[in-house]
Amino acid sequence: MNRALVRASRPTRSSARRLLSSAASVTVKFDKPFLLHNLESGPPDTAEVTRDELLYYFETMFKVRRMEIAADTLYKGKFIKGFCHLYDGQEAIAVGMEAGARPLDGLVTSYRDHCQQLLRGDTVTGVLTELLGKKGGCAKGKGGSMHMYKADANFYGGNGIVGAQCPIGAGLAFAHKYKGDGGVAWALYGDGASNQGQLFEALNMAALWKLPLVYVCENNQYGMGTSKKRSSACDDYYTRGHYVPGIKIDGMNVLAVREGVKFVRQYVAEHGPMVIEMDTYRYHGHSMSDPGITYRNRDEVAGVRATRDPVERAKRYILETELGTAAEIKEIEVRVKKEVMEAVETAKATPEPDPEELWTDIYTDQSPDFFMRGSDFSVSKGVYGVTK
Repeated sequence: MNRALVRASRPTRSSARRLLSSAASVTVKFDKPFLLHNLESGPPDTAEVTRDELLYYFETMFKVRRMEIAADTLYKGKFIKGFCHLYDGQEAIAVGMEAGARPLDGLVTSYRDHCQQLLRGDTVTGVLTELLGKKGGCAKGKGGSMHMYKADANFYGGNGIVGAQCPIGAGLAFAHKYKGDGGVAWALYGDGASNQGQLFEALNMAALWKLPLVYVCENNQYGMGTSKKRSSACDDYYTRGHYVPGIKIDGMNVLAVREGVKFVRQYVAEHGPMVIEMDTYRYHGHSMSDPGITYRNRDEVAGVRATRDPVERAKRYILETELGTAAEIKEIEVRVKKEVMEAVETAKATPEPDPEELWTDIYTDQSPDFFMRGSDFSVSKGVYGVTK
């Protein structure tokens, strides 16, 4: 065991007996510090984690990884059409945030949204069904990759327009404060959206009204094919709120994300908005149309995989703390791979939406006779002149 990495917080006993206890825990010390802006103190530099928690974090991140790899294969096989933005490499952010936030918290993100959909209660089958444009997806197969949505779990979707989710996040925060429900709003955006004017306009309003809003910059180092150094005069994104406090978190460490989010949530609920920078990395290109190696080389990607991979880090924690065994990890991996493979086949076999769905959900509360003109007048829908 790497004693610089962890120390036991349980009575000394044999490894075999420790593994039987789901309550067994260790204290992990982070290898990257939290960086603070306009804050006198920050989160602890350690995290206590139980066996059950650590195994769950590993399994969930591994499931996210396998789901995104499956989406890659489906896209290349022309089962997924249109845009598709994958999250592999950034799994610790989604999993760590859910561990540190609360279910009532409003969440909105960009078009890299498959994993938030899964973690807010959808299934792998449900996500892949929507990606394939099939009946039964969260948007009835009509939204696809960029428009996941689960309002019953307070997830208000992916957004296809760069930065468009930022003002929505402020609105969610306003709703939490207005209702007094104790919720906090989390609005995620990438470093590529960090210079959007709407971000700063909404943040100014949130600061004036002390809204319980957290802006989370998922800094994966590249906005499409442009590095952060070439796009931002200041790439310390956690300081970009100026008068709003900020914190930089190692977004490749699920425990650091969890502890950082817990700290931020408590602060924001009492004092108003904050900006988080999650230092992370995406393995795929910006989208499936981007090979991802024209503006960076394979050695760079391989180097991050070898030294900072969030799934491998969780696996290493399990083994080095003796909270789990290699056999248990293998069993999890086999089970998850089987689940994802079955989800792929189910999604493929699911029928496409009925043709009539082309005319639904255009406007809210539209009547059956509401007139919508087709590309040719003869294929229009509804009764001409009816506008409700």
